Amino acid sequence: MASRRPWMLLLCCLVAAGVVLQGRAQPDNKGFISIDCGFSGETGYVADLTKLSYVPDAGFIDTGTNHNISAEHVTATMAKSWYNVRSFGAGTRNCYTLRSLVPGLKYIVRARFMYGNYDGLDLRPVFDLYIGVNYWHTVNTSGPAAMFQILEATVVVPDDFVQLCLVNTGAGTPFISGLDLRPLKRTLYPEATAAQGLTLVDRLNFGPTNETFVVRYPDDTHDRIWFPYVDTVRWAEISTPQMVQTIDDDSYDAPSAVLRTATRPRNVSQNIEFYWSTEPTPTNPSPGHIIVLHFAELEVLRGNAVRELNVFINDKPWYTFSELSLRPVYLYDVPVHKSLPFQSSRYNLSVQATSNATLPPIINAAEIFTVFSTTNLGTNSQDVSAITAIKRKYQVSKNWMGDPCAPKAMAWDRLTCSYGAIGSRPRITGINLSSSGLNGDISSSFTNLTAVQYLDLSNNNLIGSIPDTLSQLPLLTVLDLSGNQLNGSIPSGLLKRIQDGSLDLRYGNNPNLCTDGNSCQPHAKKKSKLALYVAVPAVLLVVIVSVTMLLICLLKQNKQGSMDNSITPKIETIMSNSTLNNVGSDSSLRRLESRRFTYKELEMITNNFQQVLGKGGFGYVYNGFLEDGTQVAVKLRSHSSNQGVKEFLAEAQILTRIHHMNLVSMIGYCKDGEYMALVYEYMSEGTLQEHIEGTNRNGACLPWTHRLRIALESAQGLDYLHKGCNPPLIHRDVKATNILLNARLEARIADFGLSKAFNSNDTHVSTNTLVGTPGYVDPEYQMTMQLTAKSDVYSFGVVLLELVTGKPAILRVPVPVNIIQWARQRLAQGNIEAVVDTRMHGRYDVNTVWKVADIALKCTAQSSVQRPNMADVVAQLRECIELENGHSRDNANNGFYASSNSNDPNMSYDSYTTDQSTNVSPNNTSFEMEKCLMRVPTVPIGSAAR
Repeated sequence: MASRRPWMLLLCCLVAAGVVLQGRAQPDNKGFISIDCGFSGETGYVADLTKLSYVPDAGFIDTGTNHNISAEHVTATMAKSWYNVRSFGAGTRNCYTLRSLVPGLKYIVRARFMYGNYDGLDLRPVFDLYIGVNYWHTVNTSGPAAMFQILEATVVVPDDFVQLCLVNTGAGTPFISGLDLRPLKRTLYPEATAAQGLTLVDRLNFGPTNETFVVRYPDDTHDRIWFPYVDTVRWAEISTPQMVQTIDDDSYDAPSAVLRTATRPRNVSQNIEFYWSTEPTPTNPSPGHIIVLHFAELEVLRGNAVRELNVFINDKPWYTFSELSLRPVYLYDVPVHKSLPFQSSRYNLSVQATSNATLPPIINAAEIFTVFSTTNLGTNSQDVSAITAIKRKYQVSKNWMGDPCAPKAMAWDRLTCSYGAIGSRPRITGINLSSSGLNGDISSSFTNLTAVQYLDLSNNNLIGSIPDTLSQLPLLTVLDLSGNQLNGSIPSGLLKRIQDGSLDLRYGNNPNLCTDGNSCQPHAKKKSKLALYVAVPAVLLVVIVSVTMLLICLLKQNKQGSMDNSITPKIETIMSNSTLNNVGSDSSLRRLESRRFTYKELEMITNNFQQVLGKGGFGYVYNGFLEDGTQVAVKLRSHSSNQGVKEFLAEAQILTRIHHMNLVSMIGYCKDGEYMALVYEYMSEGTLQEHIEGTNRNGACLPWTHRLRIALESAQGLDYLHKGCNPPLIHRDVKATNILLNARLEARIADFGLSKAFNSNDTHVSTNTLVGTPGYVDPEYQMTMQLTAKSDVYSFGVVLLELVTGKPAILRVPVPVNIIQWARQRLAQGNIEAVVDTRMHGRYDVNTVWKVADIALKCTAQSSVQRPNMADVVAQLRECIELENGHSRDNANNGFYASSNSNDPNMSYDSYTTDQSTNVSPNNTSFEMEKCLMRVPTVPIGSAAR
């Protein structure tokens, strides 16, 4: 039997694809990311036949250099995406970062390589590829048959991003021609798990007689690439123009364009046979192979005709189909596979007719994979986000590429990591950025490194004040800020940590840093807690008394509305008439620390405001992507909006100075003439209300364990507003639509346009206007117009009841009734089953549900004096989680809930809106692969004669 001719595919060389200009890089509405690596243009292009958008790689990586392949390697039929490469002459590891993904979802990662003597050295390199922190494949371009390579892996992505890293092994400079990412349904390729990825060996389409006939998108909606397997001498084609379908629970979903052709032997007494060899890797000398075969009957069998098959691998039966009475089904795909990998140095696969058959065997398609381990875990995702933001803010130019801590041999310079037990993610425990040329203020992202013990920022050019939030780092024992240009005073939280001996603060050689709370004049250099609190204990008393007196004075001034502008900006001041009268001068926005966008930049980020995520009282919320591919939500104020300048300024000011993992983050703002907008982090899973109601995209029920965690995280965010802010804040519009969920279903409190600052020493804040959402408004506040932090507690109690019951704040049964009244009546009878959400089907500990319901009833007591504060609520919810974790049925919830795809353009996104917030009264959301793509099988494969 004639062998397969891969060089025919190389010589046909990719039908040239026409292109048109395309906007900046971003995932398209299918979730596809297609990158032309080394492309120097500022805009991308669209492949003529596939209509897939290809973008430059500048938004995905900030290292490497662009090159064109040499002229002698360019052919008339070659597609544009092969013309250039990006190479990496510096650094051991260089990584592309693809963002806005869905954790736990499966993705195809496809990388393309064509050396093309781009450097004129004719030295073809060998280097390693990693997906995240796991070794994937060694790229070897040294052989003539390896000049063009396309590598593909199917992996489960654990985070909302994935990195492809090229690692220099000392055998030449790594380079890459192209990189693609394609999302898959969770049910596809069950062999790809969190612990195991699949590397494609070959994906074969049997039956075509044209060696350039390649099936790809749009015929394959997942954009898999199916290459023809042609041997017209020994095999005959069978085909049908009709649609060939897959069964409902098919795990491989082969496209009809592939299934409607098949191969059979020309000599009806022979078998269908082909072979391939194993390609060992440094980490796996004998990789296991997963084989998927596709069979569909394309002919109407007449009379007593029977087609029945057996499959043999290396002369051993795979399955005996006669025993199972399995025969190809007319116009339906029957995929045959084994989940456990085969292991051999060479594979001979034979499809044979059984003794009952009257017709020769057929085969429609085959997919062959090797498996590779993905058990290595990357650094804790919160640590990664924080250190990445720090790298970006200070433009750190060290070897900070890829995962910060893993693999251990490639950990970032000047970071210390802890690796813990097997199965746990590494944590960043130490950062030494001494003498690193850091400029600007101290990044708020340091406060998100909750495992850090040692932080050295000494001998840089840091300015501004020392954030008090650093005192919230629970494990921090050494903080070195000496040798900078910091000003202001030592924050009270850090003073307390120094006083109790849990922190060694070093702050000498900061000439503008005040350490005397009485006069706040530059003080003599001091280096540690020992000098301040041991050598001169008498000074301590003076400092404490002075600071206390100063704070009392400032609070009194604040109450009178005359506090100096140098003190932390106040929401009341921002919302005053004098501020509003000067909006045109942007005086209220000068203190904002987030990025300021122009309106034209917003147009580019949102692709001219193409995709609406939601609508609220402020205006529409649009989907957008920053230059680095980060997905964002842009809330643009409508000119007809009732929520205007006051709410915009209030929310913008608040979000620039509050930083907590359970509060939504503002990335930037726009105040460009008449245009006003806020740019938020993108929360892919929408609002808590959507998940409680089951109106989120997948309609799945939120498990009780998830509800508990969301409740705790929301409570932590409110507790921070009440106790951690300076001045403290009352949210005033706590409700399920203002609790957002990210891709990991982590909760964030949102929408601070109605928030009110208060003094912790005051019993209440008097207001002239009642605001909030019906069903959530504190009745005591409604009667007295006196606002307290307990008003937020009341609203949060309503949210807790919604989580327990799965019902809205106001029920229609059949007349409107508040959920509090409805729940109290049933719980008073001792009937928890009549209250709890029946969609959870008993997957909870009854004691835990009772405890949460009890917390909710205490939060919604008529008198605010009888309600707990948020700190007490946080403590009680933690007890509930501990109780639930100890429940024997806890594992029943694992895997019960699947988050939706963050790239779904139709997902409801009322998360950033305030539709239901109102003033309330007692009455009143080219075949770029180019048909014949330059590609060589990754292992030898061909027909075998018997």
